[in-house]
Amino acid sequence: MSTLSEGFSTAFGLMAGFDARLLGIVGLSLRVSLTAVFFGSLIGLPLGASVAVGRFAGRAPVTVLLNAFIGLPAVVVGLLVYLLLSRAGPLGEFGLLFTPAAMVVAQTVLITPLIAAFTRQIVADAWREYREQLKSLGASAGRAAFTLLVDTRFSLVTVVLAAFGRAIAEVGAVMIVGGNIDGVTRVMTTTIALETSKGDLPLALALGIILVGIVIIVNAAAHATRQLAQRRYG
Repeated sequence: MSTLSEGFSTAFGLMAGFDARLLGIVGLSLRVSLTAVFFGSLIGLPLGASVAVGRFAGRAPVTVLLNAFIGLPAVVVGLLVYLLLSRAGPLGEFGLLFTPAAMVVAQTVLITPLIAAFTRQIVADAWREYREQLKSLGASAGRAAFTLLVDTRFSLVTVVLAAFGRAIAEVGAVMIVGGNIDGVTRVMTTTIALETSKGDLPLALALGIILVGIVIIVNAAAHATRQLAQRRYG
């Protein structure tokens, strides 16, 4: 009990003292995950809307794949990205493996299907409601997709927040492609895993508390967004 209480006491001390190592790890985690969410949204939002509105050969298989890839194991994503970025891989010449850039790639691959799949469902529901109206206005498929993305923006914000929550809490993929190098690629989840295995609880506890806090804030923001949308649109 004393060891646990001492661990929490030291952990709160690290947070209260703005420990440089702690802040560096949290900062890197946020940069990697936010960058991944940016690129994932850049790809996933238009992809999901296009699948929802478009009519093309293979649309059903694409929808099935997007839904299936929501549950893609992080370690599998890490393995695939590792193979792509390793020296023997097609992108090995860029030297991205064991860098924050590789971690961004892995998290982007992990969350893009989630963003695309939920965007497709949200936009498809809106498309069924407004399809005739948009067609009567002569809107092309691309214009209709863009219009519906704007119209459903509050719901899509919750999707993006969910993607960020998954990205920042992920450990398997970033461990594989980042290498968990101290001061270079060590993020909150990988540090928690390493420090716990070493028996160094204070840093792991401090990062765990911060990570849980971030997840709570993200979920609170998603809830607030849904409430705002309900008040605005009834």
